[in-house]
Amino acid sequence: MTRVWHTAAYAAILAWWLGAAVPAAGWVQHQREPLNQLEIDQLRDAAQEPAARIKLFIQFARARLVSLEQMRADPKVTDRARQTHDKLQEFLDIYDELNDNLDTFVGRKADLRKPLKEVIEADTEFQAKLQALKSSADAGKEAAQYQFVLDNAVEEVDGSAQDHRQLLAEQEAAKKKK
Repeated sequence: MTRVWHTAAYAAILAWWLGAAVPAAGWVQHQREPLNQLEIDQLRDAAQEPAARIKLFIQFARARLVSLEQMRADPKVTDRARQTHDKLQEFLDIYDELNDNLDTFVGRKADLRKPLKEVIEADTEFQAKLQALKSSADAGKEAAQYQFVLDNAVEEVDGSAQDHRQLLAEQEAAKKKK
């Protein structure tokens, strides 16, 4: 009797898990990859070169913000709020990947002093562009559609900029000790 109950319990748990996993798998498939195939190939080619890889992420993030500015200035765009949201999300995804890569290379004890200087310069540029967007965003319905992702992007870049400066200071100090 208990063996039948265990089998039935396992079957119920498996059915529940599959029921929860299948919709989640569908959601994952609907997420957009923020990088195009050329960008992915470039990153793959620079997989073992921290400076080159970091530089590429900066370039890709910058391109997303430039694209965002161009789209917002185009009077022919009809779905400005949705496109603003999507381009901000792409920027944020790429910026998060930049930070993940920095963490990976720090874990490998890579010398990131030069790339970090470029990242800090880019942080300043990104902060200015995001603040300009935030200032120009009206309080209307359009801005409400992308306000959350814009706030996240501003907070992420602001917090990361501080972390990047700290990391550079730590790397400079470590180099002086050697």
